Amino acid sequence: MSEDILITPAEKPAAYRVLARKYRPKDFSDLMVGQEPMVRTLTNAFETGRIAQAYMLTGVRGVGKTTTARILARALNYKTSEIDKPTIDLRIPGEHCQAIMEGRHVDVIEMDAASHTGIDDIREIIEQVRYRPVSARYKVYIIDEVHMLSTQAFNGLLKTLEEPPEHVKFIFATTEIRKVPITVLSRCQRFDLRRIGASDLVGLFTTILGKEGISADPDAMAMIARAAEGSARDGLSLLDQAIAHGGGVVEVEAVRSMLGLADRARIVDLFQHIVKGDVAAALQEFGGQYEAGASPSVVLTDLADFTHLVTRLKYVPDATGDQSLSEIERLRGAEFAGSIAVTTLSRMWQMLLKGIPETESSSRPSGAAEMVIIRLAHAANLPAPEDAARRLLELSGSESQRPPAIPGGNGGGASSSISNPVQARGSDPVPAQRVTGNGATMLRAVPDTGEQPVAALGKTEAKPVEAPAIKTEPKVPIRSVSDIADLCAANRDIRLKTLVRGFVRLVNLEPGRLEINLPDDAPKTLVADLQKKLEEWTGSRWMVILSREPGQPTLIEAETQAQERRVSDARQDPDVAAILARFPGARITDVRIKGPEPESELAPVALAAAESDEGDILPGDDIEH
Repeated sequence: MSEDILITPAEKPAAYRVLARKYRPKDFSDLMVGQEPMVRTLTNAFETGRIAQAYMLTGVRGVGKTTTARILARALNYKTSEIDKPTIDLRIPGEHCQAIMEGRHVDVIEMDAASHTGIDDIREIIEQVRYRPVSARYKVYIIDEVHMLSTQAFNGLLKTLEEPPEHVKFIFATTEIRKVPITVLSRCQRFDLRRIGASDLVGLFTTILGKEGISADPDAMAMIARAAEGSARDGLSLLDQAIAHGGGVVEVEAVRSMLGLADRARIVDLFQHIVKGDVAAALQEFGGQYEAGASPSVVLTDLADFTHLVTRLKYVPDATGDQSLSEIERLRGAEFAGSIAVTTLSRMWQMLLKGIPETESSSRPSGAAEMVIIRLAHAANLPAPEDAARRLLELSGSESQRPPAIPGGNGGGASSSISNPVQARGSDPVPAQRVTGNGATMLRAVPDTGEQPVAALGKTEAKPVEAPAIKTEPKVPIRSVSDIADLCAANRDIRLKTLVRGFVRLVNLEPGRLEINLPDDAPKTLVADLQKKLEEWTGSRWMVILSREPGQPTLIEAETQAQERRVSDARQDPDVAAILARFPGARITDVRIKGPEPESELAPVALAAAESDEGDILPGDDIEH
């Protein structure tokens, strides 16, 4: 008796789906991660029946534009045995939900504008919108990367987009919203999908890894969240890679090796060496990180991130609660925030912003990064700009107490008093020279001429020595704002002349020192540009200070006020009043004062020109006083 043996084929394992697809949001509750404003707006619109005819979704890569479009199409066509209307509540799958989310529903047409850019593709849509949907409530057109459409395609879509049939809805998605014509944007309800915060991404990763049964180090997830830069898709792709790299476990060292990152604790140590000005220790720490596999540009970028964190913690101490921060970043970042000045942090930030692209474009990235670190450590010992300016003002304030000359000794007495050398505004410190006369020792100021000072030591006879003037007039004297405007005109800088005449209100002016007040609408770079040009044109060092004092009127304001006074005076002149009475509708347009010497440029011809409704008044043309 034979026995039948039944052999069943082995079950084929299910194809692996990457985390970004497996955990793709399916309804609006999943989209609440980082996109709460959009979900709230759509919820209110659907409940009140104010459903737009077209939607524009914009945001960076990976924030969920295409997924949101599919969920929105699902909500528009939602239908169950109990509910048959558009709704946001999609917890129970409807008749069309599965097909829409898989991108295979006949009434939900998805088109990639990157590969369908021409007018012919849009013309096909225009012809198809006339027909009603086959089974769904609305025929929905999802056009991804809509900014790739040509100008003709956009123009062809305008009319249909403005007055579509009742059964048609459009959903657009783009990463380049500025490339979309304003005529298209004005016909759409726009939603800006914001970047997902690092703390939200860490929470998302924790939930997904819990479902997958995979253990992960919190610091490792924080690294991945920072590397994702607000993109959930990029973050999940990196998380997939980290799981494979670590053999099913997400560990810090594996993630750091995978991403080429520097150790965050070592970055903090490098930061500490730099702010202390210890160049040798900083270079040694950088060398260790470089040998461990960290990219030089990544080290500098992480250093800039930590600099930003310390600066932020000075003003927002609660920022230590960010889940994307490691424990050492929280603790030591708070310590540095309490001990380092904002000016030092700001200077480091600016130097790093310039040093990072230099390192990335250099043929020797390691050497370029070391030079950046050397500059940073050297700058740590320099005084802050405001401290240097304050010290300069203190020194300058004591100049008025300096005697004009120091007589030679005549046996002691008041003539043997000592005057301390001080630094003049806008000049280098003046060295002191010891002078001896008749047993009396004195100090006098010696200008820096590039020669070695000669000390008259041990001599019994000395002539009275006068100290040279500390302040020297610049090569090009500047005594008023008008002189500055003339200097701009002489050097053919019409733009700066216009800005000086229209915005600069003089507060105080001394050789090498200019205090001004600027209105709120003045260009932000005017002070720096003015200081640079004054030094270039006068050959002297200048300090241009922005003051809160109101200052004098600008040149244009002063000219306007003077002109108004001249017109007012002219109206009171009997001859002018008689002319104005003789010609109704006439008005004074200009008044010029005539001086004793008409040939001089400083004494222009006096003119009080009047105009009537019939034209210029010709008898005499000018009214002279």
